[in-house]
Amino acid sequence: MIEIKNIRKAFGDREILAGVSGTFKPGDTSLIIGGSGTGKSVLLKCMIGLIKPDEGEVLYDGRNFVKADKELQTEIRREMGVLFQGSALFDSKTVLENVRFPLDMLTDMSMAEKIERAEFCLQRVGLGEAGDRMPSEISGGMKKRVGIARAIVMNPKYLFCDEPNSGLDPLTSIKIDQLISEITDEFQITTVVITHDMNSMLEIGEKIMFLYQGQKLWEGDNSKLTHSNIPELNEFIYANKLLRETEHQ
Repeated sequence: MIEIKNIRKAFGDREILAGVSGTFKPGDTSLIIGGSGTGKSVLLKCMIGLIKPDEGEVLYDGRNFVKADKELQTEIRREMGVLFQGSALFDSKTVLENVRFPLDMLTDMSMAEKIERAEFCLQRVGLGEAGDRMPSEISGGMKKRVGIARAIVMNPKYLFCDEPNSGLDPLTSIKIDQLISEITDEFQITTVVITHDMNSMLEIGEKIMFLYQGQKLWEGDNSKLTHSNIPELNEFIYANKLLRETEHQ
């Protein structure tokens, strides 16, 4: 379980996060949504340690990541998997080598063990035959799946996905959503997804946190998403519906 408590972050005079709190549970696909500049990406970076919050706590199963010493922070980071927005694959490495990379860097497993684990993860995301291919030889959706395989190769307790459907067509987006949801449930991972994708909100949002101007204005599951009395949330949803309809025309 991940708990965030009163997270505040400012850059100069501009307050980005104004005391955000929440809980993310194992086995749930939790979404953080909001328009551009609302603080959702900064919140994610505070959670994974790329940015240090000015105030507040980030607790991983009770362990305070913000105040942890270097040894404990390293221990917690080893339990994280991260899918970056652009997949962030190494162009010079094969698909299998990309998935194997965290094992090369962070474990003392034998090469045979690392290859076996990487191949298992590729099989799990439906790319068992793609290990020898280069990133330039696969589609955008396949790159996302390689990114997911790499994110889970260390058998993480916590999975973070930053705009996993960015740049994908609607059908591929649905497949990526389903894969993230299945893996979360199968391995009982605590999954946090940053997204503005309407389909993701409606299909896999077991818990949704809506940020507006650095504050949490609403929290609930996807069954309640379109029935809130929050004008800012309703406007956000309406704008996304229009965008999806335009994309389908």
